[in-house]
This record gives sequence, C-alpha cells and structure tokens, in this order.
Amino acid sequence: MTKSQLPVLPENIFQIVFENSPGSLLVKADLPRFTILAASDTYLAVTSSTREAIIGKGFFEAFPEDESKFDEDVNARNVFKKVIETRKKVDVPTYRYDVYKPDTKDYEIRYWSCCNAPIFDAENNVAYILNTVVDITPEVKAKEAAIESENRLRLATEATALATWDLNLKDQSFVCSSRLAEIFGHPPETFITLPEIRGQVNADDMKNIVLKAFNESLITGKYLYEVRIYWPDGSLHWIKTQGVVLSDEKKNPVRLLGTILDITENKRDEIRKNDFIAMASHELKTPLTSLKAYIQLLAQKMTSINDDFVNNSLSKANFQLNKMIDLIHAFLDLSKLESGKLQLKIQRFDINKLIYDTVAESCQTSPSHSIDFDEQEEIVVKADKEKIEQVITNFLSNAMKYSNKGSRIFISSKKINNNVQVSVTDEGIGIKEKHQQKLFQRFYRVESEKMKNISGFGIGLYLSSEIIQRHKGKIWVESEGGKGSTFYFSLPLPA
Repeated sequence: MTKSQLPVLPENIFQIVFENSPGSLLVKADLPRFTILAASDTYLAVTSSTREAIIGKGFFEAFPEDESKFDEDVNARNVFKKVIETRKKVDVPTYRYDVYKPDTKDYEIRYWSCCNAPIFDAENNVAYILNTVVDITPEVKAKEAAIESENRLRLATEATALATWDLNLKDQSFVCSSRLAEIFGHPPETFITLPEIRGQVNADDMKNIVLKAFNESLITGKYLYEVRIYWPDGSLHWIKTQGVVLSDEKKNPVRLLGTILDITENKRDEIRKNDFIAMASHELKTPLTSLKAYIQLLAQKMTSINDDFVNNSLSKANFQLNKMIDLIHAFLDLSKLESGKLQLKIQRFDINKLIYDTVAESCQTSPSHSIDFDEQEEIVVKADKEKIEQVITNFLSNAMKYSNKGSRIFISSKKINNNVQVSVTDEGIGIKEKHQQKLFQRFYRVESEKMKNISGFGIGLYLSSEIIQRHKGKIWVESEGGKGSTFYFSLPLPA
C-alpha cells in the first residue's frame, strides 16, 4: 500500500479514542497542581462530573481529598508523586472516594480500583500521568457482606458451643473450627486430623451409626446422629453431629458440611433419670404383684357371697392395679430403650392368633366397648411376640380411652406385598392433622378441653413406635377431628 493509499484519519482521532476509553483521565505532571488535560466519557459518568467542570483545573481542585481519611499509600497526591519519582506504574487496588450526587445533594459511598501510568516526553521525562479508575463498589460491598455473614456465623457457633467442619470427599481434605479440638478433649487451638477424630469414636458406634449415617446421607443429602467418644484421658463423652451433603452439577456428592455439639451433660442426666425410673419401677413391681395376688384371693373367697358392691369393688381394684402394673412395665421398657438395653426375642408366630387373644383379654378386662375382629387365615411373622402384643394392646387401650363407652372398635390384619398391616379404628374424638406427626414422640400429649380429663403420660405410642421401628416396620395414624382415628403398623413378612 502506497502512502497515497493510506486512510485519512481525522486530526482529533486520539482525542476521540481517549474520550471513549474506559474510565481514563490524563493529568499533566506539573506537580503539585496536576492539571487535568482530558477525561473519558466513562470517567465523567462514574465520578458524576462534566468535561467543562474539570478540564484545565488542578486534579485536587476538581476532586478535593480529605487527607485525614486516606493512608499515605492511597492518597492521590502521594501516588502521583511516586509515579514521577519511580517512573513506574503505581496501582491502588482499593480505596474509598465518595461521589457527590447533584440529584440527592448528598455524597454516595463509592470504592475504586486505580491504575496510574507515566507517559514520557521526548527528553524521557514524565510529562503526563494516565489515571484509570474502575468502580468496584458492588464487589467491595459483597465482600463486606460475606465477611459480616461469616462473623455472625462464627459468633453464633461460639455462643452455642458448636464446632464446625468441612470434609472434601474428593481429596479427603478436612477443615474444622478450633472448638472441635476442645469437644474431643484436646487443648484449644490443637490441630486435630480426621483419622484422630475417628479414632476417638466408640468402635461400635463408628460401625453401626457413623458409617450407616454416612451411606444414608449420600442418598438423602442430610445426616444426624449421636455417638460416644473417648477423650485422651479415657473419659466417656457424647456428641451430636448434624449436617448436609453438597453435590456438583452432575449431582455427585463432593463435600460434607456439619456441626458437632457436646451433649455429655444431657446424656448423663438421661442416664441418671433412666436409672432412677428403672430402680423405682423395679422396686414397685414386688409389692404390686403381692397386692394383685391378695385381690385375686379375696375375689375367690367372696365368690360365694352374693354382694354386688364387694364384687364390683374388687373388680375395679383389680382393673386399676393392672393399669398401674402396665404403667410400670412401660417405664421399665422406656428406661431399657433409652439405655440401649431393650432386647428383642425373635420367634415365629401367627399374628392373627395373637390379635384374637389380645382382643379377648381386652374384652374381659374392659367390657365397655365392642371390639370387632374378623379373624382371617394364618399370617406368620418373625418378631418379638410380647412386644408386638404390647403395641396392639396400646392401640386398643387408646381406642377405648378416646372414644365413648358403647362405641365400636374395629381391628383388622391383611397382607400387602411383603408386609402384614394391622389397623385399629375407633369412633372417638379424632386427632387434628397438626398433632398427628408428634403423637409418636416421647411424652407428647394433645392438649385440648376434651382430653384434659383423660389420664396418660404420653409414652405408649412412643414405645410402640420404637418397637415397630426396631422390627424394621412402619407405624402411622390417619384421623380427622371429631371423626375417629385409625392407627396402623406394618411388619415385613419372613421370606
């Protein structure tokens, strides 16, 4: 291409390019004035300035600084001097300079990142400084919000004595808060590794609880468990772990995040309470057994005497005594359950025969209700016969307790797929939906006018639920306020 073929550029091409460049300001190196020679449109926009207002003015006349608010390394005057002295580019990653907003007549907080590059003249002296700024206010505020959120989380975990941890499933890298070392019996700030933590967990709990919870969490995305740990001094403690699983875009688990809480004191209180309940219940069994025997002997002696009042009184005394014995057995089962000593005696039996016998006994001891059970073909299950009878008795007892005398109770059993399902239906007061999920919790009782005069401690359904769950079965309720209830449980049938 010949010289005549070169494109003709306008004389002010460099001014046009500069004015359209991102956030640039050209100042003369006429220290200390630093006269503004040119400004890009972007620079004017982000600083809420106009070209007429700043061109020809000294930099600090156009953009006055409160030097008391700046560090020496951030102060623009010192930065410009440094560019001239070092003849090198000087960057200021972050600084605050508030911009006056004419529409609100107030200053708006703004944060900037700044680059100051020297431009040399023909004699190789610094003649100009190219000042380029970028508004980084959103990034700074987002970082401040993240720091504030992190500080709040740290304060919250410290206030609740929680320890936090993070496990990377890909490389097994493990990060935890300093509180974790204290929970495991080490001095504060001790570096503790994941193998060391696992080594302090009770071996049975590691195998039966931790590993099981880990495998389940990879499916459900959540985990929650309580385990025993041993401190370096050999003392026994308890911890509660709770957390979530994070997955990648392909839904593959990549991280576990969790908290750990020391629940040793609560567990020790529970053990003391359970020991007391077990001891008191055991001590009460002997005199009550003797009292029951005396009442039965007295009833036999009084058979020949046709005294309705005496016979009726003895029958009621025997009924109340049975209630007391059942309650003591429930408390004993509760203490065994919570101490991990409740054992199942598995055997094969016909569940329909068990239901029939239980119904017959209930009709004899509580003739106030009509119980309908249409016995079907034999259904053999593999379970603890005594414990399953306890569940059925509890269902029947509740049906009688929460329905009017003379009303009917229906009990049924049937095979569904590979399970047997047993249900007990009453015509009682029913249960509102908001209470139904809580019925199987320990000591939970529905508070209402209709139920305030009905006795109970709220442990029957809790024990029933635990018994069924230990048989790998299910337990639930279907009900509507004022329209009766149906309680169900199902058990897997033996292969």
